[in-house]
Amino acid sequence: MAKSNYTEDNIRSLDWKEHIRTRPGMYIGKLGDGSAFDDGIYVLLKEVMDNSIDEFMMGEGHSIDIHVKDGVVSIRDFGRGIPLGKVVEVVSKMNTGGKYDSEAFKKSIGLNGVGTKAVNALSINFKVTAYRDGQAKTAEFSKGELVKESRIVAAPNEKNGTYVEFRPDDTIFKKYHYVHEYIDRMVWNYAFLNTGLTLSLNGQLYKSDNGLKDLLEKNITGEILYPIIHLKGEDIELAITHSNEHYSEEYYSYVNGQYTTQGGTHLAAFREAVVKTVREFYKKEFEPSDVRKSIVAAIAIKVQEPVFESQTKTKLGSNEVAPAGQSVRSFIGDFIKQQLDNYLHKNPEVAKAIEGKILANERERKELSGIQKLARERAKKSSLHNKKLRDCRVHLDDIKDPRRLETTLFICEGDSASGSITKTRDVNTQAVFSLKGKPLNCFGLGKKVVYENEEFNLLQAALNIEEGLDDLRYNNVVISTDADVDGMHIRLLLLTFFLQFFPDLVKNNHVKILTTPLFRVRNKKETAYCYSDEERSAAIAKLGPKPEITRFKGLGEISPDEFKHFIGKDIRLEPVLLDQRASIQELLNYYMGKNTQERQEFIIENLRIEKDVEEELVK
Repeated sequence: MAKSNYTEDNIRSLDWKEHIRTRPGMYIGKLGDGSAFDDGIYVLLKEVMDNSIDEFMMGEGHSIDIHVKDGVVSIRDFGRGIPLGKVVEVVSKMNTGGKYDSEAFKKSIGLNGVGTKAVNALSINFKVTAYRDGQAKTAEFSKGELVKESRIVAAPNEKNGTYVEFRPDDTIFKKYHYVHEYIDRMVWNYAFLNTGLTLSLNGQLYKSDNGLKDLLEKNITGEILYPIIHLKGEDIELAITHSNEHYSEEYYSYVNGQYTTQGGTHLAAFREAVVKTVREFYKKEFEPSDVRKSIVAAIAIKVQEPVFESQTKTKLGSNEVAPAGQSVRSFIGDFIKQQLDNYLHKNPEVAKAIEGKILANERERKELSGIQKLARERAKKSSLHNKKLRDCRVHLDDIKDPRRLETTLFICEGDSASGSITKTRDVNTQAVFSLKGKPLNCFGLGKKVVYENEEFNLLQAALNIEEGLDDLRYNNVVISTDADVDGMHIRLLLLTFFLQFFPDLVKNNHVKILTTPLFRVRNKKETAYCYSDEERSAAIAKLGPKPEITRFKGLGEISPDEFKHFIGKDIRLEPVLLDQRASIQELLNYYMGKNTQERQEFIIENLRIEKDVEEELVK
């Protein structure tokens, strides 16, 4: 083997924007196209928003205007405005910002001064304008390079503050699109965590008077067992209840206004403190799982100079930066011990409801224990020669592997579809689970069906979600069925299973639908795969007269050589999004319950037979 020279010429230093553009994952996590709530384009929006929120937390500016249209984002706050002499430096020079003065931004979300610079570097167009005392300065950039700057006199009635506008670079975020539901959720979170702040998203107003209590009321689907317990203290706020429709635990956790989707030291302390306080109040050694089962809760704390496990700040790693010099664990534990205990003593009807729920959970756990033991043994034996699961090498719980967020489990119907995916998948990050026919309609059944039904039990074991999402093995759970009546039915049956027993999997946007092309249009030189009638028409116009047109009716019709184009870098995944106003039980009852008159009328009004669809597609 020839040896290569290693000299000074091999050493290269990247400037700030080159480094961000070369290694964007270090700054914003994964890139994505916008179909997942944690894709990079939402992190860019959040990084700009965080600066405006920090101004509000400092008591400056009580409204923020956000506009998102055609891939362009603009955010205007009414805080103090960036000092005019530092506008360019603040958005383009590393280690420059006001947050290094810990007194000025004691409990801000970001302290490393990287966020807005990353947005600038990763945008094809980036514009910032600062308004201060009748003066304004604007700077415009492209890919982090300064294009022009100008200082002007502001309009007479122009309020102080900062305006930022950017368009993500589509050479980095390929074919990106913003999903309104994700931005809506983000803006609501900002409203819930900042009472007194009014936000506007494309003209729609967002405001909360009751903080985390409002958050739970908006996000809980169905009935709750008792009124939400809402506790507030200096630098801490909690909201707690139990749901009648949940089998698992559901938490919303925040640090300095940042939604920590992966939890961290604060959430672990909260879960531990609730169990300890409940045990002491009732003077019974309840099992932790019985106390927490069906709990829906939110916790928000403010700490000085928090340490997160990544730049995207989805998990709190620090434990010794809580208020008053306490550890996060003792700060949260002491607050819950005092305030929750006081609340239960003052509200005996709530205390009685909680005890009844814990005892019901205990009874159900004991009833299930025998079935669970047999099911686990069966799953363990099956896993050694499980023909249903073709696993991958990397999993979501492989914390140190950067590919963990790409991990995907395709749930397929039949051998033909799973065979095509299996032959072309990335064996490092993509796994396949094969269904045999249609799964059981589990609507209205108890959780023991998860263990009694072998297919459900093996799917639960493959995902590793029996005890919750903490050890989920795949970031994306992708339902991959044909786009025909049977395929749609299987899709609905799987969604029923997840919504009935593991709703958090759907609520946390892990469940997605694989979209594959409906048509292949080709001539002798070029092939186009089309996902809609519009794309088909465009392809016919592009490829010239009389191209060959093939309609794919099922995944099994797509050859492995072609399938590689649809599950690789250009994969199209549609997220399963829940309407926050709808009850899961009402949804399931409508679609999967008894054939009601309402549903019959809907079907009759919207009925289209296969022949009609065929004729429409070939026009």
